[in-house]
Amino acid sequence: MKKLICLTMLMASVCMADDAASFRPAETNVWGAEYPRVDDTGRVQVRIKAPDATKVKLNFWSGPKVDMEKQADGFWTLTTTPLAPGLHYYVINVDGADLSDPGSTAFFGGSRYVSAVEVPEPGSTYYSIQDVPQGQVRDVWYHSKVTDTWRHAMVYLPPDYESQPKKRYPVLYLQHGGGENETGWIRQGRANFILDNLIAKGEAKPMIVVMANGYARRPDTPAMSGPPPAGSMSSAQMRNLMVAAFEEDVTQVLIPFVDRTYRTVANRDNRAMAGLSMGGFQTFHITLNHLDKFSYIGGFSGIGGMMEDRKPDLKTDYYGAFADPAAFKKKVRLLYFGVGSAEPERFTARIRDLHNVLTEGGIEHVYWESPGTDHEWQTWRRNLKDFASRLFREK
Repeated sequence: MKKLICLTMLMASVCMADDAASFRPAETNVWGAEYPRVDDTGRVQVRIKAPDATKVKLNFWSGPKVDMEKQADGFWTLTTTPLAPGLHYYVINVDGADLSDPGSTAFFGGSRYVSAVEVPEPGSTYYSIQDVPQGQVRDVWYHSKVTDTWRHAMVYLPPDYESQPKKRYPVLYLQHGGGENETGWIRQGRANFILDNLIAKGEAKPMIVVMANGYARRPDTPAMSGPPPAGSMSSAQMRNLMVAAFEEDVTQVLIPFVDRTYRTVANRDNRAMAGLSMGGFQTFHITLNHLDKFSYIGGFSGIGGMMEDRKPDLKTDYYGAFADPAAFKKKVRLLYFGVGSAEPERFTARIRDLHNVLTEGGIEHVYWESPGTDHEWQTWRRNLKDFASRLFREK
Protein backbone atom coordinates (compact mmCIF):
# COMPACT_ATOMS: atom_id res chain seq x y z
CA MET A 1 0.00 0.00 0.00
CA LYS A 2 1.28 3.50 -0.91
CA LYS A 3 2.02 5.76 2.03
CA LEU A 4 1.28 9.46 1.78
CA ILE A 5 2.42 11.86 4.48
CA CYS A 6 0.85 15.33 4.24
CA LEU A 7 2.44 18.33 5.93
CA THR A 8 0.52 21.58 6.33
CA MET A 9 2.81 24.53 5.74
CA LEU A 10 2.25 28.24 6.21
CA MET A 11 0.96 28.87 2.68
CA ALA A 12 0.05 25.46 1.27
CA SER A 13 -0.38 21.81 2.03
CA VAL A 14 2.52 19.76 0.71
CA CYS A 15 2.63 16.01 0.48
CA MET A 16 5.69 13.80 0.75
CA ALA A 17 5.08 10.45 -0.90
CA ASP A 18 6.98 7.20 -0.97
CA ASP A 19 5.33 6.11 -4.23
CA ALA A 20 8.40 7.26 -6.16
CA ALA A 21 7.69 4.87 -9.02
CA SER A 22 4.65 6.94 -10.07
CA PHE A 23 6.86 9.98 -10.79
CA ARG A 24 8.86 10.60 -13.97
CA PRO A 25 11.27 13.35 -15.05
CA ALA A 26 9.51 16.45 -16.36
CA GLU A 27 9.71 17.00 -20.10
CA THR A 28 11.14 20.47 -19.40
CA ASN A 29 14.26 19.03 -17.72
CA VAL A 30 17.75 19.40 -19.11
CA TRP A 31 19.18 16.26 -20.71
CA GLY A 32 19.51 13.41 -18.23
CA ALA A 33 18.13 15.24 -15.16
CA GLU A 34 15.92 13.06 -12.95
CA TYR A 35 14.43 16.03 -11.08
CA PRO A 36 12.08 17.84 -11.08
CA ARG A 37 9.59 15.00 -11.54
CA VAL A 38 5.83 14.91 -12.10
CA ASP A 39 3.09 12.32 -11.70
CA ASP A 40 -0.29 11.82 -13.34
CA THR A 41 -2.09 13.81 -10.65
CA GLY A 42 0.01 16.93 -11.29
CA ARG A 43 2.24 16.66 -8.23
CA VAL A 44 5.80 17.88 -8.67
CA GLN A 45 8.88 16.60 -6.85
CA VAL A 46 11.83 18.98 -6.57
CA ARG A 47 15.27 17.97 -5.31
CA ILE A 48 18.40 20.10 -5.00
CA LYS A 49 21.77 19.53 -3.34
CA ALA A 50 22.73 22.23 -0.80
CA PRO A 51 24.46 20.45 2.12
CA ASP A 52 25.65 23.64 3.80
CA ALA A 53 22.37 25.56 3.54
CA THR A 54 20.30 26.29 6.64
CA LYS A 55 16.97 27.05 4.91
CA VAL A 56 15.69 26.22 1.42
CA LYS A 57 12.31 27.33 0.11
CA LEU A 58 10.50 26.38 -3.09
CA ASN A 59 8.66 29.26 -4.75
CA PHE A 60 6.20 28.48 -7.54
CA TRP A 61 5.06 31.84 -8.89
CA SER A 62 1.42 30.77 -9.16
CA GLY A 63 1.41 27.97 -6.58
CA PRO A 64 3.10 26.67 -3.44
CA LYS A 65 5.70 28.77 -1.62
CA VAL A 66 6.95 26.37 1.02
CA ASP A 67 9.97 25.16 2.97
CA MET A 68 11.86 22.18 1.58
CA GLU A 69 13.04 19.35 3.83
CA LYS A 70 16.71 18.49 4.26
CA GLN A 71 17.72 14.86 3.85
CA ALA A 72 20.69 13.08 5.42
CA ASP A 73 22.60 13.07 2.12
CA GLY A 74 22.56 16.90 1.84
CA PHE A 75 19.70 17.05 -0.67
CA TRP A 76 16.61 19.15 -0.01
CA THR A 77 13.33 17.67 -1.29
CA LEU A 78 9.68 18.47 -1.56
CA THR A 79 6.59 17.03 -3.24
CA THR A 80 3.82 19.53 -3.98
CA THR A 81 0.10 19.03 -3.96
CA PRO A 82 -1.36 18.69 -7.49
CA LEU A 83 -0.73 21.71 -9.71
CA ALA A 84 -2.90 22.81 -12.61
CA PRO A 85 -1.75 21.50 -16.00
CA GLY A 86 0.68 23.69 -17.89
CA LEU A 87 4.02 25.42 -17.50
CA HIS A 88 4.88 26.70 -14.03
CA TYR A 89 7.75 29.10 -13.30
CA TYR A 90 9.62 28.61 -10.04
CA VAL A 91 12.80 29.47 -8.17
CA ILE A 92 14.55 27.82 -5.24
CA ASN A 93 15.52 30.19 -2.44
CA VAL A 94 18.67 29.01 -0.68
CA ASP A 95 19.46 31.01 2.45
CA GLY A 96 17.80 34.10 1.00
CA ALA A 97 19.15 33.88 -2.56
CA ASP A 98 16.82 32.97 -5.44
CA LEU A 99 18.44 30.32 -7.63
CA SER A 100 17.45 28.39 -10.72
CA ASP A 101 17.06 24.63 -10.49
CA PRO A 102 20.04 23.07 -12.32
CA GLY A 103 17.79 20.22 -13.45
CA SER A 104 15.34 22.49 -15.26
CA THR A 105 15.55 24.22 -18.60
CA ALA A 106 15.70 28.00 -18.13
CA PHE A 107 12.93 30.14 -19.62
CA PHE A 108 12.91 33.92 -19.92
CA GLY A 109 10.15 35.16 -17.58
CA GLY A 110 9.94 37.87 -14.96
CA SER A 111 12.70 39.76 -16.79
CA ARG A 112 15.22 36.97 -16.09
CA TYR A 113 15.91 33.34 -16.87
CA VAL A 114 14.15 31.08 -14.38
CA SER A 115 13.24 27.43 -13.96
CA ALA A 116 9.92 25.99 -15.04
CA VAL A 117 8.23 22.61 -15.00
CA GLU A 118 5.64 21.32 -17.46
CA VAL A 119 2.70 19.56 -15.82
CA PRO A 120 0.96 17.51 -18.55
CA GLU A 121 -2.71 18.04 -19.27
CA PRO A 122 -4.27 14.55 -19.44
CA GLY A 123 -5.52 13.70 -22.91
CA SER A 124 -4.44 17.03 -24.41
CA THR A 125 -2.16 16.96 -27.45
CA TYR A 126 -2.92 20.23 -29.23
CA TYR A 127 0.30 21.90 -27.99
CA SER A 128 2.54 18.81 -28.20
CA ILE A 129 4.74 17.89 -31.13
CA GLN A 130 2.84 15.41 -33.31
CA ASP A 131 3.51 13.34 -36.41
CA VAL A 132 2.14 16.03 -38.74
CA PRO A 133 3.84 18.37 -41.24
CA GLN A 134 5.99 20.82 -39.29
CA GLY A 135 6.40 24.52 -39.90
CA GLN A 136 9.70 26.35 -39.48
CA VAL A 137 10.63 28.87 -36.81
CA ARG A 138 13.22 31.38 -37.90
CA ASP A 139 15.27 33.89 -35.91
CA VAL A 140 15.37 37.18 -37.80
CA TRP A 141 16.98 40.56 -37.26
CA TYR A 142 15.82 43.86 -38.72
CA HIS A 143 17.15 47.36 -38.28
CA SER A 144 14.65 49.82 -36.85
CA LYS A 145 14.74 53.49 -37.79
CA VAL A 146 12.55 54.13 -34.73
CA THR A 147 14.96 52.73 -32.12
CA ASP A 148 18.12 53.03 -34.24
CA THR A 149 19.02 49.47 -33.20
CA TRP A 150 18.95 45.99 -34.63
CA ARG A 151 15.87 44.23 -33.31
CA HIS A 152 15.12 40.52 -33.02
CA ALA A 153 11.93 38.64 -33.90
CA MET A 154 10.88 35.04 -34.34
CA VAL A 155 8.87 34.05 -37.40
CA TYR A 156 6.80 30.89 -37.83
CA LEU A 157 6.35 29.75 -41.43
CA PRO A 158 3.60 27.18 -42.09
CA PRO A 159 4.44 23.63 -43.23
CA ASP A 160 3.84 24.21 -46.95
CA TYR A 161 5.72 27.53 -47.18
CA GLU A 162 8.76 26.02 -48.93
CA SER A 163 6.84 23.54 -51.08
CA GLN A 164 4.38 26.16 -52.43
CA PRO A 165 6.67 28.94 -53.73
CA LYS A 166 3.84 30.87 -55.40
CA LYS A 167 1.49 30.81 -52.45
CA ARG A 168 1.00 33.88 -50.25
CA TYR A 169 -0.08 33.83 -46.61
CA PRO A 170 -1.92 35.96 -44.05
CA VAL A 171 0.06 37.13 -41.03
CA LEU A 172 -0.58 37.05 -37.29
CA TYR A 173 1.53 39.38 -35.14
CA LEU A 174 1.65 37.65 -31.75
CA GLN A 175 3.00 39.44 -28.66
CA HIS A 176 4.46 38.19 -25.39
CA GLY A 177 3.68 39.46 -21.89
CA GLY A 178 5.47 41.69 -19.43
CA GLY A 179 8.83 40.38 -18.24
CA GLU A 180 9.02 37.95 -21.17
CA ASN A 181 10.37 38.37 -24.67
CA GLU A 182 9.90 37.29 -28.26
CA THR A 183 10.98 33.72 -27.48
CA GLY A 184 8.06 33.16 -25.09
CA TRP A 185 5.40 32.09 -27.55
CA ILE A 186 7.68 29.40 -28.97
CA ARG A 187 9.61 28.23 -25.88
CA GLN A 188 6.84 28.50 -23.29
CA GLY A 189 3.69 28.76 -25.40
CA ARG A 190 4.55 26.18 -28.07
CA ALA A 191 2.77 28.29 -30.66
CA ASN A 192 4.47 26.46 -33.54
CA PHE A 193 3.10 23.09 -32.40
CA ILE A 194 -0.35 24.58 -31.83
CA LEU A 195 -0.38 25.97 -35.38
CA ASP A 196 1.09 22.79 -36.90
CA ASN A 197 -1.62 20.65 -35.29
CA LEU A 198 -4.48 23.02 -36.16
CA ILE A 199 -3.35 23.33 -39.78
CA ALA A 200 -2.92 19.55 -40.13
CA LYS A 201 -6.53 19.03 -39.01
CA GLY A 202 -7.86 21.77 -41.26
CA GLU A 203 -8.91 23.74 -38.17
CA ALA A 204 -6.79 26.79 -39.00
CA LYS A 205 -5.67 28.46 -42.19
CA PRO A 206 -1.94 28.25 -42.94
CA MET A 207 -0.47 31.53 -41.74
CA ILE A 208 2.79 33.27 -40.94
CA VAL A 209 3.21 34.22 -37.27
CA VAL A 210 5.56 37.05 -36.28
CA MET A 211 6.67 37.36 -32.65
CA ALA A 212 8.56 40.57 -31.94
CA ASN A 213 10.25 41.95 -28.85
CA GLY A 214 7.63 44.16 -27.21
CA TYR A 215 10.16 46.44 -25.53
CA ALA A 216 11.24 49.42 -27.62
CA ARG A 217 12.59 52.90 -26.96
CA ARG A 218 13.78 55.75 -29.06
CA PRO A 219 17.47 56.70 -28.78
CA ASP A 220 16.69 59.78 -26.64
CA THR A 221 14.53 57.88 -24.11
CA PRO A 222 16.14 56.59 -20.88
CA ALA A 223 16.07 52.88 -20.17
CA MET A 224 13.57 51.56 -17.61
CA SER A 225 15.55 49.97 -14.78
CA GLY A 226 13.79 50.17 -11.44
CA PRO A 227 11.93 53.15 -9.92
CA PRO A 228 12.66 56.43 -11.73
CA PRO A 229 14.72 59.00 -9.79
CA ALA A 230 13.00 61.99 -8.21
CA GLY A 231 12.18 64.73 -10.68
CA SER A 232 12.32 62.44 -13.71
CA MET A 233 9.50 60.93 -15.72
CA SER A 234 7.11 58.61 -13.89
CA SER A 235 6.97 54.89 -14.61
CA ALA A 236 3.64 55.44 -16.38
CA GLN A 237 5.14 58.13 -18.61
CA MET A 238 8.10 55.92 -19.48
CA ARG A 239 5.75 53.01 -20.18
CA ASN A 240 3.69 55.18 -22.52
CA LEU A 241 6.83 56.23 -24.37
CA MET A 242 7.77 52.56 -24.75
CA VAL A 243 4.29 51.71 -26.07
CA ALA A 244 4.44 54.59 -28.55
CA ALA A 245 7.90 53.55 -29.76
CA PHE A 246 6.77 49.95 -30.18
CA GLU A 247 3.69 51.11 -32.09
CA GLU A 248 5.88 53.04 -34.52
CA ASP A 249 8.30 50.14 -34.85
CA VAL A 250 5.48 47.69 -35.68
CA THR A 251 3.61 49.92 -38.12
CA GLN A 252 6.54 51.72 -39.80
CA VAL A 253 9.32 49.10 -39.73
CA LEU A 254 8.30 45.56 -38.79
CA ILE A 255 5.25 45.16 -41.03
CA PRO A 256 7.07 46.53 -44.12
CA PHE A 257 10.05 44.29 -43.31
CA VAL A 258 7.84 41.20 -43.06
CA ASP A 259 5.91 42.05 -46.23
CA ARG A 260 9.05 42.44 -48.33
CA THR A 261 10.86 39.45 -46.78
CA TYR A 262 8.09 36.82 -46.83
CA ARG A 263 5.27 35.93 -49.19
CA THR A 264 2.49 37.70 -47.35
CA VAL A 265 -0.93 38.89 -48.43
CA ALA A 266 -0.12 42.46 -47.56
CA ASN A 267 -3.48 43.99 -46.70
CA ARG A 268 -5.58 44.54 -43.59
CA ASP A 269 -8.01 41.71 -44.37
CA ASN A 270 -5.11 39.29 -44.04
CA ARG A 271 -3.39 40.79 -41.03
CA ALA A 272 -4.11 40.01 -37.37
CA MET A 273 -2.57 40.99 -34.06
CA ALA A 274 -2.94 39.42 -30.62
CA GLY A 275 -1.02 39.36 -27.38
CA LEU A 276 -1.08 38.16 -23.81
CA SER A 277 -1.24 40.48 -20.78
CA MET A 278 1.10 43.39 -21.69
CA GLY A 279 0.98 42.16 -25.28
CA GLY A 280 -2.81 42.45 -25.19
CA PHE A 281 -2.48 46.06 -24.02
CA GLN A 282 -0.10 46.73 -26.93
CA THR A 283 -2.38 44.94 -29.38
CA PHE A 284 -5.44 47.02 -28.53
CA HIS A 285 -3.42 50.23 -28.56
CA ILE A 286 -1.87 49.51 -31.96
CA THR A 287 -4.75 47.88 -33.82
CA LEU A 288 -7.56 50.21 -32.73
CA ASN A 289 -5.36 53.17 -33.66
CA HIS A 290 -4.50 51.58 -37.04
CA LEU A 291 -7.64 49.90 -38.32
CA ASP A 292 -6.32 50.56 -41.82
CA LYS A 293 -3.73 47.83 -41.14
CA PHE A 294 -5.55 45.16 -39.05
CA SER A 295 -8.90 43.39 -39.21
CA TYR A 296 -8.42 40.67 -36.55
CA ILE A 297 -7.74 41.66 -32.93
CA GLY A 298 -7.11 39.46 -29.89
CA GLY A 299 -6.34 40.17 -26.25
CA PHE A 300 -5.43 37.28 -23.94
CA SER A 301 -5.65 38.41 -20.30
CA GLY A 302 -5.01 41.96 -21.44
CA ILE A 303 -6.82 44.61 -23.47
CA GLY A 304 -5.25 47.96 -22.61
CA GLY A 305 -7.25 51.13 -22.71
CA MET A 306 -8.18 53.45 -19.90
CA MET A 307 -6.39 53.06 -16.57
CA GLU A 308 -9.01 54.91 -14.51
CA ASP A 309 -11.29 53.00 -12.20
CA ARG A 310 -14.37 53.33 -14.36
CA LYS A 311 -16.22 51.51 -17.09
CA PRO A 312 -15.16 52.19 -20.68
CA ASP A 313 -16.92 54.89 -22.67
CA LEU A 314 -17.49 53.56 -26.18
CA LYS A 315 -17.84 57.04 -27.63
CA THR A 316 -14.44 58.33 -26.50
CA ASP A 317 -12.18 55.51 -25.27
CA TYR A 318 -10.06 53.33 -27.55
CA TYR A 319 -9.61 56.20 -30.03
CA GLY A 320 -13.37 56.20 -30.65
CA ALA A 321 -13.09 52.90 -32.55
CA PHE A 322 -16.31 51.60 -30.97
CA ALA A 323 -18.34 54.78 -31.38
CA ASP A 324 -20.12 53.51 -34.51
CA PRO A 325 -20.98 49.77 -34.21
CA ALA A 326 -21.94 49.46 -37.88
CA ALA A 327 -18.69 51.03 -39.08
CA PHE A 328 -16.67 48.89 -36.67
CA LYS A 329 -18.37 45.73 -37.95
CA LYS A 330 -17.37 46.60 -41.52
CA LYS A 331 -13.73 47.06 -40.53
CA VAL A 332 -13.08 44.36 -37.94
CA ARG A 333 -13.69 40.71 -38.78
CA LEU A 334 -12.88 39.44 -35.28
CA LEU A 335 -12.55 41.10 -31.88
CA TYR A 336 -11.53 38.51 -29.30
CA PHE A 337 -11.10 38.47 -25.51
CA GLY A 338 -9.58 35.49 -23.73
CA VAL A 339 -9.14 35.01 -19.98
CA GLY A 340 -8.57 32.24 -17.47
CA SER A 341 -11.48 31.56 -15.13
CA ALA A 342 -9.09 31.39 -12.15
CA GLU A 343 -7.23 34.63 -12.91
CA PRO A 344 -7.07 37.29 -10.18
CA GLU A 345 -9.62 40.09 -10.40
CA ARG A 346 -6.90 42.66 -11.14
CA PHE A 347 -6.34 40.98 -14.51
CA THR A 348 -9.95 40.29 -15.46
CA ALA A 349 -12.09 43.13 -14.09
CA ARG A 350 -11.51 45.60 -16.93
CA ILE A 351 -11.76 42.85 -19.54
CA ARG A 352 -15.15 41.80 -18.24
CA ASP A 353 -16.23 45.45 -17.97
CA LEU A 354 -15.36 46.03 -21.62
CA HIS A 355 -17.03 42.77 -22.62
CA ASN A 356 -20.26 43.86 -20.89
CA VAL A 357 -20.15 47.39 -22.29
CA LEU A 358 -19.52 46.11 -25.82
CA THR A 359 -22.39 43.65 -25.49
CA GLU A 360 -24.72 46.46 -24.36
CA GLY A 361 -23.45 48.65 -27.20
CA GLY A 362 -24.04 46.05 -29.90
CA ILE A 363 -20.35 45.53 -30.78
CA GLU A 364 -19.81 41.98 -32.01
CA HIS A 365 -16.97 40.17 -30.27
CA VAL A 366 -15.94 36.82 -28.80
CA TYR A 367 -15.39 36.40 -25.05
CA TRP A 368 -13.83 33.05 -24.14
CA GLU A 369 -12.79 31.72 -20.73
CA SER A 370 -10.25 28.97 -20.19
CA PRO A 371 -11.68 26.81 -17.39
CA GLY A 372 -9.62 26.51 -14.22
CA THR A 373 -6.50 28.35 -15.37
CA ASP A 374 -4.75 31.39 -13.90
CA HIS A 375 -2.66 34.20 -15.42
CA GLU A 376 -0.39 31.59 -16.96
CA TRP A 377 0.69 29.90 -20.17
CA GLN A 378 -2.02 27.25 -20.16
CA THR A 379 -4.62 30.02 -20.44
CA TRP A 380 -2.77 31.60 -23.34
CA ARG A 381 -2.11 28.31 -25.16
CA ARG A 382 -5.84 27.63 -25.07
CA ASN A 383 -6.58 31.21 -26.16
CA LEU A 384 -4.23 30.88 -29.13
CA LYS A 385 -5.78 27.57 -30.18
CA ASP A 386 -9.27 29.08 -30.14
CA PHE A 387 -8.26 32.42 -31.64
CA ALA A 388 -6.13 30.99 -34.48
CA SER A 389 -8.95 28.68 -35.56
CA ARG A 390 -11.14 31.76 -36.17
CA LEU A 391 -8.65 33.74 -38.25
CA PHE A 392 -8.74 34.59 -41.95
CA ARG A 393 -12.11 32.99 -42.62
CA GLU A 394 -15.02 34.51 -44.48
CA LYS A 395 -17.63 36.15 -42.28
